[in-house]
Amino acid sequence: MGVLTGRKVLVMGGSRGIGAAIVTRLAADGGSVTFTYAGSQGAADALAAETGATAMQADSASRDAVFAAIQAVSPIDILVISAGVFVYADIRQGDPDVIDRMIDLNVRAPYHAASEAAKTMPDGGRIIIIGSVNADAVPVTGASGYAMTKAAMQGLARGMARDLGPNGITVNVVQPGPVATDMNPEHGDFADALRSTMAIKRYARPEEIAGMVAYLAGPEAGIVTGAMHTIDGGFAC
Repeated sequence: MGVLTGRKVLVMGGSRGIGAAIVTRLAADGGSVTFTYAGSQGAADALAAETGATAMQADSASRDAVFAAIQAVSPIDILVISAGVFVYADIRQGDPDVIDRMIDLNVRAPYHAASEAAKTMPDGGRIIIIGSVNADAVPVTGASGYAMTKAAMQGLARGMARDLGPNGITVNVVQPGPVATDMNPEHGDFADALRSTMAIKRYARPEEIAGMVAYLAGPEAGIVTGAMHTIDGGFAC
């Protein structure tokens, strides 16, 4: 019996990287976990087989797909919004269509997922959004659009915490710094530059981010809401 036994969990964007680590951890803690994926069916099937979670195809850039995924699983006890994308582009040169898709994934999808899930979420529910330390610190060029989308999650969480608090639902943002994933390898082109800004000069492991999510999803965090939980090795110190 884990601390999440009997709790229904949906992880939006769970097939790879941080999302996959969250699926693994919350399933290990006893949650009945469903996760969405956009295109990585092989990775999603492998993760489902490994963890006992249920994989569901849904492109979070589509509002209709987000609504359908939420409705298929509701009522949801714990919603984790991990789907997102990083677009590196000078603000003077970015492709507007690419930037708009990032906004769809990083801003519109979390809003619609949270608002739809909250309609049937019971008392004691949890909404946890994976944000980024770049909402608070942007020490590199080319990240203005991404930083904007992640800063939006701070306002969303604070507002939702007020809206949903009377129903016993908490809303929090986890803000990772550099994390070793396929999309951001710890030995990649920018790794040394990023490590140079950190107090602890290593990338986080996805499992460490999942540990923060597990705390916020668990019974000990029932009074924690409207807060930004930065886990960045001192990146933003």
